[in-house]
Amino acid sequence: MFAFCTDPETLSSLSWMLCYLTTAKHMGLYYAFGTVLLLLAITAPAALAFGFGGAVMARSRIPPIAWIGKGYVSVVRGVPDIAFFLFFVIALDQAFEWLRHQVKCPDWGQPVRQGNDFVVCPEAKLPLGNAPQWVHESYGFSLAVLTFAIVFGAFAANVLYGAMRAVPKAQIETAEAYGMSHRQAFRRVLVPQMWVYALPGLSNLWMVLIKATPLLFLLGVEDIVYWARELGGTKTPQFTAYPHGDWRMWYFLFLLIFYLCFTKVSEVVLERVMKRLTKGQATTGGESQRKAAA
Repeated sequence: MFAFCTDPETLSSLSWMLCYLTTAKHMGLYYAFGTVLLLLAITAPAALAFGFGGAVMARSRIPPIAWIGKGYVSVVRGVPDIAFFLFFVIALDQAFEWLRHQVKCPDWGQPVRQGNDFVVCPEAKLPLGNAPQWVHESYGFSLAVLTFAIVFGAFAANVLYGAMRAVPKAQIETAEAYGMSHRQAFRRVLVPQMWVYALPGLSNLWMVLIKATPLLFLLGVEDIVYWARELGGTKTPQFTAYPHGDWRMWYFLFLLIFYLCFTKVSEVVLERVMKRLTKGQATTGGESQRKAAA
């Protein structure tokens, strides 16, 4: 990256390290940090949306809808994350390609399932074989986001379902007694108050989501754990101009510090959100604030 990095063998220790940390592969590591943060920024609201939808369906008065909501929560929560990630991404990818195959190649004369192989016409492949590299990366990242959202949405649904049940029924009954419909009481009374009860569980879920980001590697996305292992391994002069021993401990120590700092910032932000939500509420947090102000 720098002009003086042309011949690493002539560099001093500090200059050598500066050039080493600015190589193209290290740029991949720094890019991976942005990928992780982008994943969290998109997945968190998406998982919350899946969770809210699952919780609403689970408490529906229509039995088939309630069964679907409770089934979604039970099935996804009952399967190990790794197994679900490995299965769902492959199944989802093949489902998309099968749908495109039915539309783009209706005259295809061969079966899609050929033994253990899944074969569709070239026009139905996702992404296309001649697509740029960024398209392949974006497609893989999109599948990762959707998978994360579905998995953690099931846990969020369980939290929100419990939070909805924690809101006193007397408040809903009072709202309906004043003339509100069931939907109005749900939207104006139940939903605003349930967040107070849901936030502790959602906070824990956010921490688990942060720690689950290394699963990106299983989905074919080059995340920070992949690059730490790749860059930290022993490098010989035959393979790189910056040979070094086994530095994986230092790379993973850096990741440890990164995750600890990120979770600490999250704790501070979530604590402030909790104080704001519980202000004036008839909850333990709200009562503590009232006594402190008295």
